Amino acid sequence: MNAQTIQIIKATAPIIKSKGEEITSIMYPILFERYPKANALFKDAPENQREKLANAIYAYAANIDKLENLKKGIDTMALAHVKTNIKPEHYPWVKESLLEAIKQVLKEDATEEIIDAWDQAYDFLATVLIDREKELYTVL
Repeated sequence: MNAQTIQIIKATAPIIKSKGEEITSIMYPILFERYPKANALFKDAPENQREKLANAIYAYAANIDKLENLKKGIDTMALAHVKTNIKPEHYPWVKESLLEAIKQVLKEDATEEIIDAWDQAYDFLATVLIDREKELYTVL
């Protein structure tokens, strides 16, 4: 990720904090409608899944330049993904749904620049998670 992407993500952290649950509340229905197979992946999700994801997205935005602060959260998320059989091919489903939800919630504030930055930031984190999950799949 380049410095401009990091700057944009950090700048959007406050709005992600205030609108995160609204975003994730829109994201999951989009995900399940576009990718019905995703329903099975979330069948045992906790009641507060939307809140947990919103908090994770905010933590990532706020710490995108200090990923070491997120190590515990990344490990926890990767372990949860392994337990629910999340695979690399599922990540694009969530990205598409998340970006669409961001656009719907932020409306005209969801500029092309912001959406592009979140696209890049998502891909970066997805790679980190997928790599960690590969490690966990070999030992669990």
